[in-house]
Amino acid sequence: MLVDSHCHIHFPQFSGKVSEIVDNMLSTGVVHALCVSVDQNDYEVLLETIEPFPCLSASFGIHPLHNAELISEEDLALMAQRSNRVVAIGETGLDYYRVADKGDISIQQEMFRRHISVAKKLKKPLIVHCRQAGSDVIRILKEEGGDVVGGVMHCCTESESFVEQAMEISFFISYSGIVTFKNAREVQSVAKLIPLSRLLIETDSPYLAPIPFRGSTNQPAYVAHVAQKLSELKGIPLDELANATTSNFFKLFNIVITED
Repeated sequence: MLVDSHCHIHFPQFSGKVSEIVDNMLSTGVVHALCVSVDQNDYEVLLETIEPFPCLSASFGIHPLHNAELISEEDLALMAQRSNRVVAIGETGLDYYRVADKGDISIQQEMFRRHISVAKKLKKPLIVHCRQAGSDVIRILKEEGGDVVGGVMHCCTESESFVEQAMEISFFISYSGIVTFKNAREVQSVAKLIPLSRLLIETDSPYLAPIPFRGSTNQPAYVAHVAQKLSELKGIPLDELANATTSNFFKLFNIVITED
């Protein structure tokens, strides 16, 4: 039994194909997936997409590269409370890879702080995006008390030092198809060190399809290949890794599977 802790199957790439994607997911033993919003404009589509499928949950947040303007904590909280299927706040965080000026950084940082505040008020974990901003991500989480709710560092490609600091403040570390890439040796080295008790897996679909599907449109069913690679890196049976990451997912996001 597996789960996909981060996907975007409400994106246009899956238009008209969601039922097929969910069937593929379930047929490969992936019992649940968390569908993550990136801004307020895609949120309505996300909620409509997951509504027919009990095996899908939602997260609400604004990706750091979608922060065109500041949005109040009150509005963020109202959006997050629109559905009881929302189990997390995010995707939020910091991305300095394409930052044009310091103004972009300041907006990202302020929005990250507001997401953390909303997560604490609503008592929901955070889904954090971090790209070339590791020190600021950890600093702001500590300053804002992000350890109170914890969460996940999604699609992690960060250093051993970063993941150690993240785990110290109650965060899980999630790996995507990147960990299967032949040139991802540093990511693989760090992944070996993550305790099973702090590990999650994801696809980030439609992006980052794992080997042997690299270059194609990713989907939740492919998370099995991420799990397989991590089990090989850690030298443990696939079932052991699958059981641990699935248990971690349901505990972190407070999701209870009910029998149909």
